[in-house]
Amino acid sequence: MIAASVVSAAAMIALGILGLAFLLTVYRVVVGPTLPDRVLALDMLVAVAIGFIAVIAIKTGFTLYIDIAISLGLVGFLATVAFARFILSHGASNGNEPSTSPVLTAEGASKPTASKKARKDSRSKKGGR
Repeated sequence: MIAASVVSAAAMIALGILGLAFLLTVYRVVVGPTLPDRVLALDMLVAVAIGFIAVIAIKTGFTLYIDIAISLGLVGFLATVAFARFILSHGASNGNEPSTSPVLTAEGASKPTASKKARKDSRSKKGGR
């Protein structure tokens, strides 16, 4: 009897914490300042939803919820990968290169990356700069 009340109390506390996390994450999706922040917040919403499903599965004892949570995790992962590819292609189509740090050599000077070398080679073949 005591074990059931402890599990019930823990489930209620977990639902409260997950509710707070949900509200904070929705705030980040709406305010966002950048698109990657919003994508990360959407991924967090999937994680919070999986948490809700897990707590409800424990509270009710209905094990089918676990299968639903696993499926939601897979869909969330694929959505995050698709958003990341969209962000990278969107930045490249505008002429912007993804913001990555340059590769440093042992002397501390920056070494050109493969994409810069390829661009330089294509410009030299075209007779460009």
